[in-house]
Amino acid sequence: MFSSQTSSFQDSIDVEERDEFDSEDIAGYSQKIQLNCYYTIYLYQGTRSQACGENVAWNQRRADSTTSHDDFSLTLIDSSLPTEAEPELRTYISRRLSKGALLGGMGNIATVELSLPEQAVGCYCCLLEQERSPEQPDADGNGYVICFMGGSEKGLNLYPLELDKYVQGLHSSLQTPELQNLETEIRPYLSRWYEESVMHIHRVVQLVQSNISFLLHAALSHTHVEVVNSDERTKADVSRFIKAASLQGLSQQDTTTASLCKAMSEDTQSDMIIDCSSSPPTLTNTVSNRFCDGWIQAFLNAAERSNPFLLRQILENFKLKAIQDMNSLKRFVRQAEMSHYALFRCCQFLQGCGNGDVLLQNARAEHNDLPEACNIIAVLDEFLSEQAQA
Repeated sequence: MFSSQTSSFQDSIDVEERDEFDSEDIAGYSQKIQLNCYYTIYLYQGTRSQACGENVAWNQRRADSTTSHDDFSLTLIDSSLPTEAEPELRTYISRRLSKGALLGGMGNIATVELSLPEQAVGCYCCLLEQERSPEQPDADGNGYVICFMGGSEKGLNLYPLELDKYVQGLHSSLQTPELQNLETEIRPYLSRWYEESVMHIHRVVQLVQSNISFLLHAALSHTHVEVVNSDERTKADVSRFIKAASLQGLSQQDTTTASLCKAMSEDTQSDMIIDCSSSPPTLTNTVSNRFCDGWIQAFLNAAERSNPFLLRQILENFKLKAIQDMNSLKRFVRQAEMSHYALFRCCQFLQGCGNGDVLLQNARAEHNDLPEACNIIAVLDEFLSEQAQA
């Protein structure tokens, strides 16, 4: 269990060691990294389905790049892998498909050993199935297998939702006959997978630098952040960062988040503004606290190393620490209803954790229908106000 008084980069390391990351991973992630990233797309055809004419023609033209099994065939469409590495990946994917390990629309992340300088790399693969014909509802489906390779398995496992969403963005482009848009749409899209799915947190930290604490506080307190005078990608990056740093969907009670969001939306003056008309950008209506400030250097260090995987792990550890403190406050509040000493401990905890304003905001929303708890929170709120004025 963490001490409520600490919220440093060492906390982040401790969490990584306690979770799936061992000391060797941490040492590797502490280095500045320069990744080689690859992609591959295959045509997948179930042998019991009626292959359309264009797919038959495709297979005939690419017979040397097709792997066939009793139940399916896998044909290379495009790849950025070295020539000697692609057949090895195709063999690996075929083996996964034959075991039923790839489910339609669900990404799978594993380590693969290929003829690459890195030898072993993390590999994300996803089967995008085409809609089945009404005439053949029980036939094996056709579709495409998308593979992204780069970094490690544990690194890619930090971005599963982003990778799934990015692959789903290919659906409309894959409807063109014989993929005539391969060079104009599909290949450029696949080539950008790392920049678009993994690097957005790094870009945000690079953008705001030490002001990252204001974004962290905004995410925890459900404060709306508006980006002005910027391109669409920057706006999307900031929005994705806020969503990734928030506790939305992790709260034990969905009504807590709903109550907080409603309260914040009614106060338009609380919106934080990031104006990108100057460099560095100007931030207004900013709020932070000691807890969020304590994580600034960890984010800056990881960004300097151009390490998006370490950045994401730090962000997850930041959220974990906030959740642990929220749970501690709930426990103290329950105890304080029956014990004055517990109320004293609660005051000490809020003073020491550095995140009292956010914790009380969440506790107030979660306990708004419990009069005794509301009274305790009011006392704690008054205590924090007095401490701030002292």
